[in-house]
Amino acid sequence: MGPARHNEAVTAPLLRPIEPRDVPAVLALNQADVDVLSPLDADRLATIQGWAHRADVVEVDDGEGPQVAGFVIVFDGGSAYDAENYAWFTERYGEELHYLDRIVFAPRFRRRGLGGFVYDVVERDAAARGRLTLEVNARPANEPSLAFHAKRGFVEVGQRTYTDGTLVSMMAKEL
Repeated sequence: MGPARHNEAVTAPLLRPIEPRDVPAVLALNQADVDVLSPLDADRLATIQGWAHRADVVEVDDGEGPQVAGFVIVFDGGSAYDAENYAWFTERYGEELHYLDRIVFAPRFRRRGLGGFVYDVVERDAAARGRLTLEVNARPANEPSLAFHAKRGFVEVGQRTYTDGTLVSMMAKEL
């Protein structure tokens, strides 16, 4: 095996709970994609960590030392989480779900298989509740995400339109 190229992870990724030292990186990642995510500050992150089933960072070492490549936040049914999309799913499925609220990767770590790695773990967890739910922008269409989720077996179970005209596909995968 030759030397690793710069764009390949050298070590296996690690999915671990968000720690205080990770908060600046998590907030920066969220802010970089805030146009498709809800805003997040340190107080809100601390609150949702308390409600979440998992609030993890994806840590990798690509030769420059361990660093936060991304993060994921998942809630289970029965959480106090106050988001409208989560409420939409819990109205339909009660506590029989896990809800993937957000998954974000730094641009330089995208398209390396890290999303599949995280989804494998999250789906294993969600199997205890029977399904994993999430939403993906359908207008404007997030084509890479729609294709990724279709390939993983997610199906549309409804749609929601926001006041700004954004349409989201409400998706679920039975596990």
